[in-house]
Amino acid sequence: MTLLAEHEIDTATLVSDRSAWKFVLATDLDGTFLGGTDEMRQSLYDWIEARRGEVGLIFVTGRDPGFIAELCGTGKAPWPDYVVGDVGTTIAGVDRKAGGLAPIAALEGHIREAWGDRGDWIRGVLKDAPGLSEQQTPFRHRVSYHWDPVAYDPASVAELEAAGLDILISHGCYLDVLPGGVSKGPSLLRLLGQLSIPKDRVLVAGDTLNDLSMFQTGLHGAVVGESEAGLLEATRGLPLARHCDLPGTGGIAEAIRAFGLHPTPPAEVTA
Repeated sequence: MTLLAEHEIDTATLVSDRSAWKFVLATDLDGTFLGGTDEMRQSLYDWIEARRGEVGLIFVTGRDPGFIAELCGTGKAPWPDYVVGDVGTTIAGVDRKAGGLAPIAALEGHIREAWGDRGDWIRGVLKDAPGLSEQQTPFRHRVSYHWDPVAYDPASVAELEAAGLDILISHGCYLDVLPGGVSKGPSLLRLLGQLSIPKDRVLVAGDTLNDLSMFQTGLHGAVVGESEAGLLEATRGLPLARHCDLPGTGGIAEAIRAFGLHPTPPAEVTA
């Protein structure tokens, strides 16, 4: 099972002692935590695994719980402690023994209320919209599409925006319909608040426009090398958003060193 039954999860049972965390990495996946060279990825993953008692790991991603469970279950990436998934519309703890994610009901209540079970209505509105083809993953509080910028007509989503929903275009090929006011950054802040994690211990990392709200939180940020041009432009004036030279995991390690976020930072890997 990849998505465990939603319930009032006791976050204290999911990690042994968060007060021992010296540093927390809150990272996007594609192009970021899964980016960089093989050597960069392995170096950062090994650094995290050797310090699991003092380093927290949160995935903040557009990916769904099934993808994350498969990714980590096959050993391609370390298991996170928590997940802000589905572009911020899922907030979950990780149960490694059960091999899945357990949504934190107390943190998802405002998401459910803002969504209002409007998935079928949204699909009806966009059924014949030019330049949009629905993604087949069964999302809970979002509807997502493959986006063709040439054929797309922005008027197609006007009714959705008038109803208070947010439209997010990213990667140059995706369009997400989200509950109003819900995205990666706000959901991450709610989770950090629930966990009582000091903000100065946290680094966010990303590479596309759907990561922008993370950098707008005021947390230390790694805009990794080879990021989307729109994200680079949008974060240029943010004082704690470092534009990294190295891609993916190399950029994350670069930012940890540059900000001095851990007393024993990851080694530099440039290959």
